[in-house]
Amino acid sequence: MEIRSKEFKQRSVFAIHDANLQTALGRARYGFVGKRALQVAELPEFERLREEAKNTKNHILDNLDHYLERYEAAVTAAGGHVHWARDAEEARKIILDICKRVDAKTVTKGKSMVSEEIGLNEALIENGMEVVETDLGEYIIQLAHEPPSHIIAPAVHKTKDQVSDLFEAAHGGPRKTEVPDLVNEARLVLRDKYFKADVGITGGNFLVAETGSSIIVTNEGNGDLTQTLAKVHIVTSGIERVVPTLDDATLFLRLLARSATGQETETYTTISTGPRRAEDLDGPEEYHVVLVDNGRSKMLAGRFKEMLRCIRCGACMNHCPVYGAVGGHAYGWVYPGPMGSVLTPLIKGLDNAYDLPNACTLNGRCASVCPVKIPLPDLLRELRHMQHQQDITPVMQKRALKVWRYVATRPKLYHALEQVGARFLSAIAKNGSIRRLPLASGWTDVRDLPAPAGRTFLELWQGKRGQK
Repeated sequence: MEIRSKEFKQRSVFAIHDANLQTALGRARYGFVGKRALQVAELPEFERLREEAKNTKNHILDNLDHYLERYEAAVTAAGGHVHWARDAEEARKIILDICKRVDAKTVTKGKSMVSEEIGLNEALIENGMEVVETDLGEYIIQLAHEPPSHIIAPAVHKTKDQVSDLFEAAHGGPRKTEVPDLVNEARLVLRDKYFKADVGITGGNFLVAETGSSIIVTNEGNGDLTQTLAKVHIVTSGIERVVPTLDDATLFLRLLARSATGQETETYTTISTGPRRAEDLDGPEEYHVVLVDNGRSKMLAGRFKEMLRCIRCGACMNHCPVYGAVGGHAYGWVYPGPMGSVLTPLIKGLDNAYDLPNACTLNGRCASVCPVKIPLPDLLRELRHMQHQQDITPVMQKRALKVWRYVATRPKLYHALEQVGARFLSAIAKNGSIRRLPLASGWTDVRDLPAPAGRTFLELWQGKRGQK
């Protein structure tokens, strides 16, 4: 997937004025947040589990080489194969070689953010293979020729009418407008693909070093069909997704669904270990795991190690006011929201994603809901500091910061300008708000600016305390 994070500002302006996108985001926003809150309230030990998960992840990362070697040995003992990929190019080559060796014509895919990260679909299609996304959300955006806009709900930016239009254009027949009918239509189309598939590719929510198993969670069962009906099953996963034991996996599973979709558990939790055995009724003839580094080792050795605790639940973006306003496509690459604003600059380079660490109010909601307690605001501040150190801050921004520093270090001047600004904004307001404001059209184009009281906070505070 081509990175377009340099276009964040332009894409954000477009997103804010896109009526369909705003409708879709509005419907989804409170569903994720409200359902998570209910699940958390019903689990008194939730905060204890968060702390335990954070500590377990830290232990894993401190001993990652040990657990990866244990995992590889267990996969091999179960009849599978582990492949190590240093970067996206090497990962694509490994998977292409497997597919070509078995003369694959049709490849079905479960949801995998790593496959998006390495640009796998494009590579398979360029080599003459039919690639079919089987997750409903991924299938919808595949028809629309768009990347995911959310890591757990790829088509959250689409309205029902837009999905109806896509299905009518792709499948023909009478246009369906009800959700159950649309789901059944997709199910009928995809079912034939499962049986035709030569290779099935899934992600791996967790990789268990103890048993050599991969674990995926879904709500549709598409992952099970993808990995059991094809002759070859390929798991794509980042190296940080390994856990020591099945007991450790259950700790993270208790947090994952509650944080992601507001469910007690996902509908399907599937554990796969090696290829089909003689006594098995179904399963693949070959089982491969492609472990992708792609910058993770560098994170592990540096100040962003905590980012590798991420279990890809999406809670940070569900609670992010910036993501809620502009959606995922504005971020310009695979990972949107707060976690993407950290990962994208680290994987693709700070100069390719300058705006992302700055597209944050540092309100802290993301850190407060993260199931593994990643201090996302701190990491975003660190990226901003690195931008300053590398001298890649835009010239006009540098000049504005110099002016700000000059004023802020002179309290009398600062308070005088504050007073002028507060009185001016209060004077031009109508009915308590400002509809248009010079130099702030990016704000007032889509919302009103609440008017200040006419006096500064310091004046109001001192007045309340009877001080001059």
